[in-house]
Amino acid sequence: MPVNKNPTENFKECEFCKRPLPNRYAYALCPECLDTQLFRDVKDYIRSHTVNEYEVAEHFHIPLKQVKAWIRDGRIEYRTDPATGQFVQMHCQNCGTPVAFGSLCPKCMKQMNSKGYSNQKLTDAESRMRFLDADKEGQ
Repeated sequence: MPVNKNPTENFKECEFCKRPLPNRYAYALCPECLDTQLFRDVKDYIRSHTVNEYEVAEHFHIPLKQVKAWIRDGRIEYRTDPATGQFVQMHCQNCGTPVAFGSLCPKCMKQMNSKGYSNQKLTDAESRMRFLDADKEGQ
């Protein structure tokens, strides 16, 4: 059995990021670069076509849940309906108002982010920033 003296002969490189890939790997890009390229293609397609998430999933042969995850994460958003000026399709999970991206409207997002902090009253000494090491030295 011949010994392979050059270990890099068993690998090829991703064309974009140069990450090593097995020779038997079917694509020229690594999985992360493939995902990035797919997202770029989807984004370009959405910019040039008026489509919904079902049409995007069908066009690119990807799961609908992937498209919805990108919308929930705020990576892509719905266009506004020119007739009404409202966002199409997505609604806030909390109050039901239309949203362009994410799962919460800005009002509910602000309310959720401020929960727990709005009822607390801090004294001047408590509200100031400080370094833990500086506090120890001062004591």
